[in-house]
Amino acid sequence: MTSGGSGPKKIMSQGQPRASQILNPNKLKIIAGTAKGKKLESPSVYLRPMMAKVREALFSTLDHIGVFDVDTARVLDTFSGSGSVGLEALSRGAAHTTFVDLSPDCIATAQHNAATCGFEGRTSAVCARAEEVLSAPAKFGLTEPYSLISITPPYEEVIYKTLIDAVCNSPLVVEDTLVIIEYPVEMGTLPYVLGDDKLFGVRNRRYGRTVLGLYVYRPNKKYDMRADEFEALK
Repeated sequence: MTSGGSGPKKIMSQGQPRASQILNPNKLKIIAGTAKGKKLESPSVYLRPMMAKVREALFSTLDHIGVFDVDTARVLDTFSGSGSVGLEALSRGAAHTTFVDLSPDCIATAQHNAATCGFEGRTSAVCARAEEVLSAPAKFGLTEPYSLISITPPYEEVIYKTLIDAVCNSPLVVEDTLVIIEYPVEMGTLPYVLGDDKLFGVRNRRYGRTVLGLYVYRPNKKYDMRADEFEALK
C-alpha cells in the first residue's frame, strides 16, 4: 500500500518498522516562526503525523489566545513522532518542549530535528508510554508543570478514557494548562467538561476525519470559551 488514494487503510502499530511499500505520507516542515520552512525528518517506523493543515489551524488558535505571548511556555508533546508539534511550538516562541514517545527511533528523530532547527538546549525526551509519564512523571525525571500538553495518539491503539483520566489527574497540569486532544470523528463529540470539572473546552474543530479538542485545566485566565462547539460536530 502506498500513501494517498481512497482504498482501505492498513493499520499498523505506531512505532513498528515500516514495510518498504508503506510510506509516511507527509513531508513535514515547520510552518511559521524562527524555524519557518525547516524540513523535518521522519523516523523509520510507521507514523501518522498531524496533517499540516491541522497543525496550522491549531497553532493559529494558540497564537490567537496568546499562548506564546510569554517566553516561558513549556510544552509536553506526547505521541511526538518526529516532534512536529513540539518543534512548531518552539519555533513560535515556547521556551521548552519535552518529547514523549514509546519508540526510541521517534525520540531520536525528534531530538535530531530539534538540533537541525537550532533548538539545542530547549528540548528533553522521554521514551515511555504517555499514560505512564502523565501519571507518574517524577519516575521519568519530570517535576515541573507544563503550559501546553498535546495528546495526538494513533486513534486505533489507545483508550481515550485512560489518557484523559491520566492528564486530568497529572502532577504536570496546573491552573490554565492547555490540553490538546486529537481524536477521530467516529468517536462523536467529546464533552465540554472532562474529568470531574477539571478540563473545560475552549475549541472543538473538525478537519476531515480529525477532530481537535482544546481544553484548559481549571481556568483562572479568561478564555473565549465556545461551549457550542462541543454540542455536535458538523
